[in-house]
Formats: sequence, structure tokens, C-alpha cells
Amino acid sequence: MSRPLSDQERRKQISIRGIVGAENVAELKRGFNRHLHFTLVKDRNVATPRDYYFALAHTVRDHLVGRWIRTQQYYYERDPKRIYYLSLEFYMGRTLQNTMINLGLQNACDEAVYQLGLDIEELEEIEEDAGLGNGGLGRLAACFLDSMATLGLAAYGYGIRYEYGIFNQKIRNGWQVEEADDWLRHGNPWEKARPEYMLPVHFYGRVEHTANGTKWVDTQVVLALPYDTPVPGYMNNTVNTMRLWSARAPNDFNLRDFNVGDYIQAVLDRNLAENISRVLYPNDNFFEGKELRLKQEYFVVAATLQDIIRRFKASKFGSTESVRTVFDSFPDQVAIQLNDTHPAMAIPELMRIFVDIEKLPWSKAWDITKRTFAYTNHTVLPEALERWPVDLVEKLLPRHLEIIYEINQRHLDHIASLFPNDVDRLRRMSLIEEGGTKRINMAHLCIVGSHAVNGVAKIHSEIVKSEVFRDFAELEPDKFQNKTNGITPRRWLLLCNPGLAELIAEKIGEDYVRDLSQLAKLHEFVDDDLFIREVAKVKQENKVKFALYLEKEYGVKINPSSMFDVHVKRIHEYKRQLMNCLHIITMYNRKAPRGWAAPGYHMAKMIIKLINAVAQVVNNDPVVGSKLKVIFLENYRVSLAEKVIPATDLSEQISTAGTEASGTGNMKFMLNGALTIGTMDGANVEMAEEAGEENLFIFGMRVEDVAELDKDGYNAQQYYDRLPELKQAVDQIRSGFFSSDEPDLFRDVVDMLFHHDRFKVFADYEAYVKCQEKVSELYLNSKAWTKMVIRNIAAAGKFSSDRTIKEYARDIWHVEPSDLKIPAPNEPREGAEDRTPNGTAARA
Repeated sequence: MSRPLSDQERRKQISIRGIVGAENVAELKRGFNRHLHFTLVKDRNVATPRDYYFALAHTVRDHLVGRWIRTQQYYYERDPKRIYYLSLEFYMGRTLQNTMINLGLQNACDEAVYQLGLDIEELEEIEEDAGLGNGGLGRLAACFLDSMATLGLAAYGYGIRYEYGIFNQKIRNGWQVEEADDWLRHGNPWEKARPEYMLPVHFYGRVEHTANGTKWVDTQVVLALPYDTPVPGYMNNTVNTMRLWSARAPNDFNLRDFNVGDYIQAVLDRNLAENISRVLYPNDNFFEGKELRLKQEYFVVAATLQDIIRRFKASKFGSTESVRTVFDSFPDQVAIQLNDTHPAMAIPELMRIFVDIEKLPWSKAWDITKRTFAYTNHTVLPEALERWPVDLVEKLLPRHLEIIYEINQRHLDHIASLFPNDVDRLRRMSLIEEGGTKRINMAHLCIVGSHAVNGVAKIHSEIVKSEVFRDFAELEPDKFQNKTNGITPRRWLLLCNPGLAELIAEKIGEDYVRDLSQLAKLHEFVDDDLFIREVAKVKQENKVKFALYLEKEYGVKINPSSMFDVHVKRIHEYKRQLMNCLHIITMYNRKAPRGWAAPGYHMAKMIIKLINAVAQVVNNDPVVGSKLKVIFLENYRVSLAEKVIPATDLSEQISTAGTEASGTGNMKFMLNGALTIGTMDGANVEMAEEAGEENLFIFGMRVEDVAELDKDGYNAQQYYDRLPELKQAVDQIRSGFFSSDEPDLFRDVVDMLFHHDRFKVFADYEAYVKCQEKVSELYLNSKAWTKMVIRNIAAAGKFSSDRTIKEYARDIWHVEPSDLKIPAPNEPREGAEDRTPNGTAARA
């Protein structure tokens, strides 16, 4: 067993993880054995660990289904305003443990599995991650779904059921190698196919303008098959739905005029339709203008809007018969949030439905559309902003191009009336970018077609207003808002760090799980010696556990007493893994005592190779010994984050000021007792506001300094000539010290740092190294370090996704969160009690 606890400890009832209760345990054991029997229909002795996982998953799912049905019945009867979160990514991770926690079954399941002679942690490890996202954007969507259910909002997540999620990353000889993420190969116990709601999606074809209106004809049809996944709120019996669409070819696909020879090819061509939901594009913060990607984007919005309108028409307060036929109330019943520009085609698609199918006048359709949509911007990097070639849109979606042109014409007429003769302003604000290949600026489409536009951190939202979309913000200042991102404390504390979660509950009570601002009560215990020791003990236990994991998985022994300095980011130049790498080399050259673990992702394979090359030298140098270790964590994903974050001492958030929209990894580390070394960028700014800048290790240029440096001209050579340690580290990379078999291997990396570094690694190097020296000095004083940790945890309350979603609900969607607890399936339905302000229980 992986939990060497006494019976008394094992049976300890911490209500944030659920009451054990003999009746609960017995019921779970019966369910487990029943599902195991149905799965195997044979002797339990031949069952595999995967069989046991599926038996447990189905047992827990049984507890979801009744609540799921009851929640949807409640929504149907009360007819609340529904929130639709459209995202091309949902980075959900694993579901089993999160579901047990939110249903209050964690401890009871723990006990039941223990009594069955099994290890629940081993069963949890069998589950595949649902890696349907690249990073922050997709993980944010997952946290938001958790919070919307916890806050009793009638919310739905809509996306694509990718057959292959984000690739599995393998490191071979220091190089990244991608392997397919066949996450569905063993089946997924958490989803339910809903073929009864399958919908057609059209592509290609041509447009006919007739006396009876406009028609899009001769299209190729792909079917969208929905798969529903339940999303439980925390301990409130609310279970919302994430609906992911899978592409299916219709039976007559390319078979209308076949002969025997064409028949084989026609059947093979079905794959072309079904490829739409085959694989997640593994690019984040980089726009790739591929036809398949545009197909994915339109596929999800076309299916989703049909579903939304079907639900709108079918719902009528207190009635099962009436059907809405008038759309005046549509924005009062429907809010659609666009998670970045990926679902932007929803705007012209809704206009097409209103104008061509429902026969609404353009002006009325446009008014309803604008009041329905809201847009979240996630990046200021130019290469990340979507700009689709007009030719491609015309080929794939000819009617939508006409609609976009009409939207643009009316938009530009309005601008021209306000700013006569300002041709340059018209060019800057147009939805169509001229010059070279004509392109549609999808961010401009989202802004023009939405009633609210938000950034995801205070500093990011200011940059969006003052720089990226300045003309639009000057025109409609009230449209632009800030909604600082957050994380769900259920997964990112209760699930991944139960020791710390329970310690906090013992000190301030359990209500903080639903109201993270209550963490501020921990300020009372900053000078409490016992609490300081307990916090340090939990951190050390997490580090020992993670060190054992590293030894098992990577064969590298690290000292659990050393500092775990972690840089968790996708590999991208603006996140500046290279600056961290230069510091490692500097520390290696100084032979100073440090411990280091650096998870990574995909973007620049040369940077990954360099980090691994440095690790190879450092980890095998007998002079350095155990004082410094470098580990590149392979295949970083949600379930690995749940292991590394609780064990981290120092969190690296070192992007160039003005480039990181928000970051949510920084919040996860803060909540789990890591200190932050970072620039004044993204949410770091607000973390410093909440905790006090003196409780973070802030260094380097601010946004205004970067702007000043751009104006003067950044000269990397100056820093190289002035800083001997920087020169030494760079020369070692250039000379082949870390690549003796291929001395020129990293020449391109060095050339980029000197001549093409938009993110100014050398400019912040000196400040970074000096700040790291302060970190090392404080780390030697365990008590002072832990007191700073407690101050950070106490200040982390703002960064709950519950707070973020409350702000979206009130400021953008115009609904009120509810603390209504829907009755459990074994309770009378009329037991629901309305405790929402103004009696608006329909928001549940």
C-alpha cells in the first residue's frame, strides 16, 4: 500500500474530502464488485489493474448520473439564462479523483478500496489524461467549467472530441520526439455518446441569391456526433455538461454516383470528413493557417449554435409544450463566451442562421448577435493572432465570407461617419487586411461582433486597450474589461496537495474551498511556530515523494533538502527558458549548491536539446556532485503537474514584461506554497499586489523599460561584453562545451540571442542572477522562507476561478451565481431551497 497510515489516521474524517461512513463504504464496495462482475463475467483473480480502475470509475459515475439528470431537469423546469463556453481546447486531465472530491466521496472510496485489498493511488494512475488542450487556454477552460458548476450556473462547455490529444513528448538523446496521444484506446468511462442529437455541418458549395432569400447550396455535409461528459460542482449536487463533437461522414458521403470501382475510394474518402475531429493542433501562441484547422473551428461552432437554438426554442418557463419562435429574448436567455478567436466563426454563423433561415432583418439579427457574444483575448503576440486568408474562407465557407464583408462594410461606414477622411483609421480597424494576401482579422471580427471584450490580467487588459486594439477601445471604452484568470482550488489544492488542504482546514475551517478569499485568515498564523513547522513538514513530505518519483522515472537522485526550482512552461522564446538555462550554466560554473527541476513542453526543439545537453554535463560532473541537478521532465501534463507543483519551492515566471497574458501556473504554485521569482508581467503584477512585492522575488525590466529599450534599440552585444559570467556561459554554448560530439550544434541558438532576440534575454540576465542569489540566501533560513510561503498562501484567495467566474457572470453574462443545493437523487425534489439574491434560483 502506498499510504502507510494507522487505521485511526486512515479513518480520520476530513469533511472537505467527504465523510467515510460505514454505509457509504458498503455501498461503494457493492457497486465496485457489481461493475467488476459485469466487466469480467469471470473470476476476480484474473482481473487486471485496468479492470479495477474501470470498476471504480463506473461506481463513482453511478453517483454522478442521478445528480446529472436532476440538474438538467431543474434547468428545464426553471429555464434559466444559459451560459455557453466555446473553446477549441479543454485540458481536463484525469476525472476520477476530481469527481470523488466534488461529490464528497474521496475518503469513502479510499476506505472501500482499501478494504477490497487495493491501492486507490495505483488505480488513479491508470487513468489516461484527457489532454484536449495545449496549455493555459485549455486548462483555464477546464477550471472555468468546475467553477461554473460549483457556482450553480446553467453552463455548458462546447468543444471537439479529439481522437488524439496533445502529443506525448518523449526525449531521445536530448531531442524531443512526438508520439500520438491515443487517449481513447481503452475507452473513456466518463463520456456518453448522444447520437439522438447528431447534427449536420456544411462545407464548400456555393451561394444563391433568390427572391425568397439567400441559400447556401451544393454543400458537403459532415455529421457532428456529441459526446457528453458530466461536470460536477463541489458538494452542491449540480452536475453540468461538457459536450464535445466528433465528426462522422454521412452514409451517402461521396456515394451518390458510384460504380464498383468508385465505391472503394468513396468509402476511403469518408476519412477526409472524419479527420476534422482526429487530432488537436499542437500549437499555442502561433497561428497556423491550415484548411483542416479552419474546418475544426467552423465545425464546432456550427454544431454548437444549432444545439443552442434547439435548446432555446424548446425551453419555455414552466411548460413542456410551448416552443419559442421569436428571438427578441435570445440575449436574455443565451450568453456565448468565445475563448480566444478560435470560435470566432460563430458570429457570422449566427447571423447566417438569423438572416437566411429564421428570416430576421439584418439590423435586428446584428443587434441580437452582438448582445449574445462576448470575447476573451488571450495573447498580445502578433504571430498568435488569427488572420484567415479570404481565398480559403471563400472556398470553404462562401456564405460566411459574404456575411463578414457585409459586417465589415457597415462597421467601416460607421467609423467613416465618426472620423471623416481618416483613411488610415479605416485601414487599421477593418476586418479585412489588404496588401499581399487578403486576410480576415478574426480578433477584429470578435470585437465588432461582441458586447464585451476582456483580457485575462490587469496589465494584459491595459495593453489590449492601449496598444493592441487601441482604436476599438477609444471608440467603445465601456466594451473593454479585465477578468483576471483563476484556478480551481478543488483540483489545484484538495486533489494535488491534500496534506496542505487539510492543514489549512484545521486552522481556518473548511469553507475556504468554496470561498478562497478566506485564506486571508492565515495571516494570523504567520508567526505561529507550530504552524510554520507544520507547513514546512507538508512541503518536505511532498518533496520526498516527488524525489522518489524522479529517481524511479529518470534514474536521477536529488536531495529532498535542496531547493526545487521549477520552470513549468511551454517552450517559447518569450517565456525565456534560455535565461534560466544561462543561469544554470552560471551556477554550474560557480559550483554553488542548488536543486533544480524544469518541466517543459513544445515549441523550440533546440532549446529542449540545449537544456538536456546542459543536464547531461551538470548531472555527471563529480565535482558538482549532488549540489546541482538539472532534470527536464518529459511529457508534462495535468497529472504530472499535480505531482510537481506541491513539491516546488521556487516558481519561475520570467517572461519578458508585457508578453505573458496572465499565466495560471504562477497561481497554482502560489497556492501550493512555492515562492515566485518573476518579472512584472501577467498575473505576477496582481500577485505582488496581493502578497506585497517584498514577498515575491521580482526582478528585471517593467513594461515601460522594455518600450524604452525598443525605442533606443536593443543591443545584446553590450551585455555580453559587460558581464563576464554571461560571456562565459554563452561562449561555452557556442564552443560546444555542452555538445562535444557536435561543437556547432547550438550556433543557431547563440545567433538568435545576439541578433534576433525579441524578448531580450541578455537585458534581464544580470538582474535575474542577482535575484537568484537573494533566493538562495533566504532559502538557508528555513523559518523566514516558510513565513514568506504562508504570506503567499494567505494572499492567494483572489486567484480562484470561482472569483473570476463570478465577475464574468455579473459583468458580462448578467446572471447571478447561486449557492442553491439541488437535492440529491435520494431526497425529494421539492427540497431545493432558493438562497440566491433576488430569488433568481433559475441561475442554478
